[in-house]
Amino acid sequence: MAIIVEKPGIDGLREAVAALRDWQSDGVAWQLHPGDLGWFWRKGAEETAAAVRIWRRDGRILAVGFLDGADLLRFTTAPDVRRDEELARRVAEDVATPDRGVLPEGSVSVEAPMDALLRDVLPGHGWRIDDEEPWTPLSLDLAEPVKAPDLRIEAVGADLAAVWAEVIGASFTGSTFTAEKWRTMATGAAYADARCLLGYDDRGAAVAAVAVWSAGPGKPGLLEPMGVHRDQRGHGYGRAITVAAEAALQELGSSSAIVNTPSSNVAAVTTYKSGGFQPWAEILDLTRDA
Repeated sequence: MAIIVEKPGIDGLREAVAALRDWQSDGVAWQLHPGDLGWFWRKGAEETAAAVRIWRRDGRILAVGFLDGADLLRFTTAPDVRRDEELARRVAEDVATPDRGVLPEGSVSVEAPMDALLRDVLPGHGWRIDDEEPWTPLSLDLAEPVKAPDLRIEAVGADLAAVWAEVIGASFTGSTFTAEKWRTMATGAAYADARCLLGYDDRGAAVAAVAVWSAGPGKPGLLEPMGVHRDQRGHGYGRAITVAAEAALQELGSSSAIVNTPSSNVAAVTTYKSGGFQPWAEILDLTRDA
């Protein structure tokens, strides 16, 4: 059977999230996680569906791609087809042909697992390794009990959505996150296995926030996003909320905690390391110049 690429539509998003959950493994340095779609869901189900691409063969989902912006495709596959030549060549053709509705013309990038055959095939289609914006993946084994952080932690429901949104907004320059976007995010298929947390200082002020996304028991869970209020930095709140995130994922049954951050964000990398995370080799996207 020929491989086809499709847009899933809103009804197909749940199937895409389920596939991503199933594919997660501690043996992979980094790949697209259901939590990546879950965090994007703040923009609404329609926009999330429009950003997803699915590759199938004989009805089976082989690969999922996620347009994290107009010019970046984040891509992963089922573990047993990571080196499937037919799939790699079909995806290479699809991302190189704007009419197929995957990536537009001009300068674009693809993120794929380091062991995916696609990374070997794309350079033969005019793509290059982009070493200008490396990312650092980090992970933490959750086999041992996580010690509670020295920070009051609250789980976030609709009643605390505005507070969580305020802290996230004050943590990232240019953030447009709102309580309404939190409510939209919480309706998504990926949020069934997620938890948002707030950290409070001794005066009762909310100072840090994090979202964690489980992929199910025995699989890696994702931190995305994690932020400390810009007026509260330098007090160890980043490390404390990171440890709280680890504990939450452990309660959800995750085998490990994972996170991915730009290597240029030295403060974030340092914070995760202070929380016990170990860095993997840097990830380099593949880029096609305009």
